[in-house]
Amino acid sequence: MNQIKVIFFLIIFFLILSILIYSNIYKDKKVIKVDTNISDKTLNKSNIIENVRYVARDRKGNEYIINALQGEIDYSDPDIIYLTKVNALIKMNTSDEINISSEFGKYNINNFDTIFSTNVSIDYLDNKIIGEYLDFSLKRNSMIISRNVIYTNLENIMKADVIEIDIKTKDTKIFMYEDEKKVNIKTID
Repeated sequence: MNQIKVIFFLIIFFLILSILIYSNIYKDKKVIKVDTNISDKTLNKSNIIENVRYVARDRKGNEYIINALQGEIDYSDPDIIYLTKVNALIKMNTSDEINISSEFGKYNINNFDTIFSTNVSIDYLDNKIIGEYLDFSLKRNSMIISRNVIYTNLENIMKADVIEIDIKTKDTKIFMYEDEKKVNIKTID
């Protein structure tokens, strides 16, 4: 009698399992229709902002001012804004101001992290760094400048692949991607 109950239970179990598998595999596929007719009202809705200006302060009193000719809000993440013709001023309460400019930027309005790209220029006191890419992160307390980096001050010109700067401690790492290549430093006469 117990064997009959077990066999009956197994048959019901496999029957239910088969129905579930069948319904998941052969579900009706939904057809999504995309309307390609765009009205004039839809064209006026845009995520483009002209003459963008963001001013923010963190808990430590540091101030971040970012200006751009144009900004575009990312539809998939409204906290991200893509910028064009970017100028940034970073007023650290523990050091002098840092000026940054670039052709493009990607700004996160929640944590102030910004990626600058194309013709990046950083001015700090008598120091100037140019490159193609800058990752500025308060979360990591770092600035990472890369791609065709040239650092100049009153005494030296240096070429490297990457310069990493700790924003708090000002500790700096300068290196090349390839071990065979060396950082090139020239003294200005």
